[in-house]
Amino acid sequence: MSVNKRHDEILRHVRTVGSVEVEALASAFGVTTQTIRHDLRTLDSQGFLKRTHGGAHRLDAMTTRDYAERRQLCRPQKQQIGRIAASLIPNGCALMLNIGTTTEQVALALRDHHDLMVISNNINVISQLSGSSSKTLVLVGGRVRQSDGAVVGEDAVDFISRYKVDYAVIGCSSLDADGAILDFDMGEVSVARAILRNARHKILVSDRTKFDIHAPVRIGDISDLDYMVTDTAPPASFCDAAARGNTRIIVAEDVKTADIQSDAVQPDDRTTAIPNRHQGSIIT
Repeated sequence: MSVNKRHDEILRHVRTVGSVEVEALASAFGVTTQTIRHDLRTLDSQGFLKRTHGGAHRLDAMTTRDYAERRQLCRPQKQQIGRIAASLIPNGCALMLNIGTTTEQVALALRDHHDLMVISNNINVISQLSGSSSKTLVLVGGRVRQSDGAVVGEDAVDFISRYKVDYAVIGCSSLDADGAILDFDMGEVSVARAILRNARHKILVSDRTKFDIHAPVRIGDISDLDYMVTDTAPPASFCDAAARGNTRIIVAEDVKTADIQSDAVQPDDRTTAIPNRHQGSIIT
């Protein structure tokens, strides 16, 4: 069994049972305890679980990490997700991005695009795109949350409602196997909903750790979106929910950006920018 496959199996067990023990895993996979300890250290460093003495357990459902720390979690996966999401967005369009460390990676991947209008309630996104050519940057007005640079509140929602854009790119704090897209803060959720309401085409960017976190406030459902870009295949029930809404799931670890760039359209095709969606498909 490959290392990646073993990691996936360990995480699947942690999600199902809640905790794992080194000795039991070593026996189950036919490897040494030293190998399992290395696996758990790796998965802990990537933010997928929390190591304990003799094993590991699922991350606390209500844990919210410092924003700077979250930037480092799963960074390579978020970078790949960002590049693929950016490849779905053509030049010459308008888009909105919400707060989040993964949407920041989308913004970085958009630096070489041209003739874009980018609207965001994320100060970091606007900062990252400042100085890149041929872009109109619009920072949403409202109350700034100093912990992460998010602009939230009723003023932000009202500001967003003045626009109608071609694309929305949103992140979230939590995903449920039934297809729910969730977050912790009602003010942040209100902004995300406003962004989705005022966009023709909707993209969710999220890594697999979001399935290990349980947040209470619903943004919407996966069936409400056109695309989801993620790093590994979601649970089967989540894919079923996506299929019901004809939402296309793109698994970044199995896709080269060049494979989906043909889906991007010319700027003149704004109102039909997303191609026909493949029902519940996972690109592999």
